[in-house]
Amino acid sequence: MSIKDIAAAYRKSTEGFEKLVASIPADQLDTKHPEGWSSRQVIHHLADSEAQSYARLRRLIAEPTGTIIQGYDENAWASSTILGYSTLPIDFSVKVFSAVRASSLVMLERLAESDLGKAGVHTESGEFSIEKWCRYYTAHPTDHISQIEKALRGEN
Repeated sequence: MSIKDIAAAYRKSTEGFEKLVASIPADQLDTKHPEGWSSRQVIHHLADSEAQSYARLRRLIAEPTGTIIQGYDENAWASSTILGYSTLPIDFSVKVFSAVRASSLVMLERLAESDLGKAGVHTESGEFSIEKWCRYYTAHPTDHISQIEKALRGEN
């Protein structure tokens, strides 16, 4: 897959998530998918995940091969009352998601094909290349789109 194709797929997943979030009725933000989080929780999660991805991509680009990419416990973040995944309004998280994705897209568009193989070491999953970053963070919002749509329809 070319850098142009990667960037287009990344942009499409961003736009798909933003479109879905804009369509969620306020009174359904807390409807939970039977296997997981509410739309509100997913939106806060994606904002935090994207903030992590933002730093990870820049580390992979700028730092020497083998840089450490720190994992985090997303369930601990989601259950933190201070982080407020279950209670806080989504406005800031939507803005964080959109801003970080837009900024990361600019970086993706600046990559050369040869940059895709540059890698660090993820503390939980081992080797973590720019190409792997692209695959993971392109799919991540799309995976959660499905989760939210099922919750809103009351499906498993």
